[in-house]
Amino acid sequence: MINFLRVEPESSISLAKHDPSDTSHGPGNRVVTEAATEPLHAKLLDLQERLWAQHTESLLVILQGIDAAGKDGTVSHVFKGVNPLGTRAAAFKAPTPLELEHDFLWRIHAQIPSAGELGIFNRSHYEDVLQPYVHKVIDQERRNSRFNHINNFERLLVDSGTTVVKMFLHVSKDEQRERLQERLDTPSKRWKMDLGDLKERALWDDYQRAFEEMLEHTSTEHAPWYIIPADHKWYRNFAVSTILIHVLEQMNPNYPKVPSFDDVVIAP
Repeated sequence: MINFLRVEPESSISLAKHDPSDTSHGPGNRVVTEAATEPLHAKLLDLQERLWAQHTESLLVILQGIDAAGKDGTVSHVFKGVNPLGTRAAAFKAPTPLELEHDFLWRIHAQIPSAGELGIFNRSHYEDVLQPYVHKVIDQERRNSRFNHINNFERLLVDSGTTVVKMFLHVSKDEQRERLQERLDTPSKRWKMDLGDLKERALWDDYQRAFEEMLEHTSTEHAPWYIIPADHKWYRNFAVSTILIHVLEQMNPNYPKVPSFDDVVIAP
């Protein structure tokens, strides 16, 4: 499954050829998959605690996707069992006036996880090669320059001890409509609704092309993208959890060696 979802460097991407409802590379139907996902929470916690204890490396997880793709849900479900003390989460909205006075990576660098931390980005620096391009705020030349800066930036992070793993949550247009409608129909979910999302939805095809180019230009050996079929939340959660555990196992964090305390006696 991991190899199937991974975007190989310099590959050509057509999202139309990636079925957002595909669950064929999972363990089975919803019941089977949810049962297989449950023990992954404990495994993720164990690996995170070892990462925190070792305190020499960090992991940055980047979640991108169109509105209602499930970024918030992924954070709340996949990471529900991790230790908050070793976790840094950041959600990136439209840049503030202060942030616009700096280069587009300035606000990102400040949120990079420290040694030992598991970092989670809900949206990221990739917003700066998506929305501004679709709305013609930047041209292709400037966008290509940003692609290069992003690749170099992520190379710097990796060289400095931060493993970068990027998840593109791929949903269908019909599924997005259902989720947006649910937000309108459910009072407890209306706070998530922004009428601007409906304007962005009208640019669906433009965003799909922008996502494809993003994946093609920035999936690298040191910071690969994974296209996650996200129409089914239960499969999305399994896929993201499985990839994260695989990446952490490759990092192989270990508890630090400590002196023997065999002769230590705690006074009454």
